Amino acid sequence: MIHVVAGIIWREGQYLGVRRPEGKPHAGLWEFPGGKVEPGEDMTAAMARELLEELGIEASDLEYWKDKTHAYPGFTVRLSFFHIRDFKGVLRPLEGQGLRWLTPAEAVGLPFLEADRDIVEELLALP
Repeated sequence: MIHVVAGIIWREGQYLGVRRPEGKPHAGLWEFPGGKVEPGEDMTAAMARELLEELGIEASDLEYWKDKTHAYPGFTVRLSFFHIRDFKGVLRPLEGQGLRWLTPAEAVGLPFLEADRDIVEELLALP
């Protein structure tokens, strides 16, 4: 099982969608920013590290939301989701990914990774 953290970064009722770059598995699909938790690493620390590495930002408000498990062919992933409402720095696509602020309704119409699709639906239902 692979443990992954994923951040739902909010700004004025929208959250950040990240489009996987060409050359990576599942290129062109949308996801939440994040990545693998390193052995012995706390998941909150992993979330902060991944945001700095991928987007160049320092998150100052990481709120753990929920875990889910998803089985892909050949491997299973455990995802730990965080809501992030405050950060320092300017968002930059440091790994060649696409970035877009999305309303929850807009996100439902985009091709998200299979493991994220039910999360996108849940976010649509949040007040």
